[in-house]
Amino acid sequence: MQADRTTNIPAHVPPELVKSFPLHLGATTYENPFDRIVPEIHEGPPVFYAPDGWQGLEAAWVFRRAEDLRRIYMDTEHFSSKDFAPFATLVGQDWNVLPVEADPPRHRLYRTVMNPFFSNNRVVELNDQVRQRARDYIGQFRNRGQCEFVGDFAARFPIAVFLELFGLPLEDVDQFLAWEEDLLHNPDVDDKTAAVLAVKGYIDRVAEARREHPRGDLISDIVHAEVDGYRFSDDEIFGLCFNLYLGGLDTVTTNLSWQFRHLATHPDDQARLRAEPALMPDAIEELMRAYAAVTTGRTCIKPVSVGGVELEPGDRVMMSTTLGNTDPEAFENPFAVRFDRKPRHLAFGTGIHACVGARLARRELHLAMEEIFAAIPPFRLAPDAKIRSNLGGVMNIDNLPLIWDS
Repeated sequence: MQADRTTNIPAHVPPELVKSFPLHLGATTYENPFDRIVPEIHEGPPVFYAPDGWQGLEAAWVFRRAEDLRRIYMDTEHFSSKDFAPFATLVGQDWNVLPVEADPPRHRLYRTVMNPFFSNNRVVELNDQVRQRARDYIGQFRNRGQCEFVGDFAARFPIAVFLELFGLPLEDVDQFLAWEEDLLHNPDVDDKTAAVLAVKGYIDRVAEARREHPRGDLISDIVHAEVDGYRFSDDEIFGLCFNLYLGGLDTVTTNLSWQFRHLATHPDDQARLRAEPALMPDAIEELMRAYAAVTTGRTCIKPVSVGGVELEPGDRVMMSTTLGNTDPEAFENPFAVRFDRKPRHLAFGTGIHACVGARLARRELHLAMEEIFAAIPPFRLAPDAKIRSNLGGVMNIDNLPLIWDS
């Protein structure tokens, strides 16, 4: 249920800036939101106050300009990252998704232990494993002349990579896929709560097993990590693993889905990348900009003025990469995809909370595109395609039916 727009508006909020935010949890559409919904937000004020902004239930400021979003990302004095995710609260527990919900100086501890896991060298070492996982899933549909791209590939491929990194059995793909859907896209509170408890129970059990019998996988490294003599608690270990689960799965799935939807509906762009594979890294960066889909949050902790409005302690702020990356003041003709743009985008955030797994995500996107182009001829949307998008939190695609000539 959306918040009542006529109640609970703080006195410091100008009434003319109270405006509904369409990209909230539970909202869906069968139109491409980048065709109308997102552009229409940019026709409004640079910042507004949405009673339905925070998870579709609580009020929050929405900044649509990249300049303002960058400032807030960098400002850890006035804005806190703690408690923007609802997961611990749902189950009546007290832990955080780490390091994204940690503020300085504690944040440094978590990044110190996580950064080496996703260094350039470590990602290069994973190259063959990631490529093979892509080939495994492509091989299941390459000769069919069609696929449901989300269910057959985009949702499963990153889960397989995650399970391999964590030393977990690949036969658990379907279970992790179901939990991910409930955690991030199901508005039903009971289902979401059950999924949080299930994932926590699973990861806690594995962490305890790795404490006694480490295997050289990522979860073993986290369990046995030590920073400046400090060892992580059970809740911190779970928070670090849970963040990798959420970010590593859904972010890659969502990017793959939007990027391949674009290629299926823009045959000239697809043909150009097939003919000029050297363009692929720049093309992926531009596609991440054009179809950025993640909204996180901050809480104001000290009075501050941003974008011409006054924020007070306790005010929530929506950090929409979708809006920042399509800001017409930052990007000329922002809804056009230009492979030569080389954008300085916000798809992975910026500042101390920039996505720790960005290198691996980029590698997964690149290898997936390479392998699909190598295995499948030019593809297009099925003529009867009816694609549903979920607009809140992570703006993802439910289904993407593709066809090609065998």
